[in-house]
This record gives sequence, C-alpha cells and structure tokens, in this order.
Amino acid sequence: MVLAYHVIFGAYGFWLPNDPRGSWSDFVGCWELVRFGKATKLSGRRSVAHVSHDRRLREEAKRALKYPPVQFSGRQALAVSQGFDHARSESGYTIHACSILPEHVHLVIGRKEQRRVERMVGHLKARATQRLSSLGLWPTDKRPVWAENTWKVFLDTPSRIAEAIEYVEENPVKEAKPRQRWPFVTPPTV
Repeated sequence: MVLAYHVIFGAYGFWLPNDPRGSWSDFVGCWELVRFGKATKLSGRRSVAHVSHDRRLREEAKRALKYPPVQFSGRQALAVSQGFDHARSESGYTIHACSILPEHVHLVIGRKEQRRVERMVGHLKARATQRLSSLGLWPTDKRPVWAENTWKVFLDTPSRIAEAIEYVEENPVKEAKPRQRWPFVTPPTV
C-alpha cells in the first residue's frame, strides 16, 4: 500500500519534452521547440538528471520558449513555501520533506485518502502561484509558473519514505545551497 509520494515538479522551462537526457513526453507541443528534435520518451522510472548531455543545445532550446525559463529568487521561493503551507492547511496534507530550488521542487507528501497525488500537486502549485501573484512577485501577463507534469515515486515502506526524505533534504546541498527547513514539514511517525 502506498504510504507517501516523492514528487518532483519543475518550474516553467526546467525540463523540456525533447531534453537530450530524456523526458516522459510523447510529443513536442511547442512549435518553437520542434526544431530541437522529437520528444525523448523514457520508459524507466530512474532519474536521468545526472546523464551527460549537450548543455549548449539544451540552453538554446530554452531560449526559444515563448517566455523565459523560471528561476525562483529567494523571495519567490519563500512565497512558494507560503502557498504550499496554505494548501497543506486547507486540505490536511502531511508534508514530510520539501526543497524549493530555483528551477524545481522536491516534496515527500503523505498519502491522502480520496485524493490522487496529481491533484495534491495541482493544489500546491495553484496556491503557490496565487501567493506569488498576491505579493507582486509574478508578472500579470499570464506567463506560466510551473511545467505541466509531475514526476512521482510511490513510497510503500517507512524505509523508502526515510530514503526519499534524505534525498529531498540533500538536494539543495548538491546545488551548493543550504539545507531548507520549512515550518510546515512534519516528520513521519513510525
């Protein structure tokens, strides 16, 4: 039985459907990106973020997007966390770990009866976007904050939850940033 989820979702422009390392996309729906190749559909569930690739080509593709790729500032990351906390309090989510990085987010979130993980992530994204807008930290031109899809791992044992929490907590350190401690994070009860 699923006890929790490790979810990763990107800001707009973080991971493109034709990323040279692969993606979970079946097609490239943005005409500006088609010239950089077909979708690079992967079938595996393992992260490919570490795979070497042509960074120049990937950056060139990002420059072709309709809007610039999102890079959260510190103030924006704080606003995103406040939006997450609002969603958590509205729906009673249990968040066991959270890292908000400039281009993507990692969360370990407890399973919630009668609510699919995709819906929980959508709720978190919506409240974060609302908070960014209400603080004047996001343009009013309807540009997207988030990429559409969510990468998710189903966690079915306390040890897998602990491993995912450790991974999420270490993620900022891998990017030479300090560990993050958010007040809405609750350690799992085992």
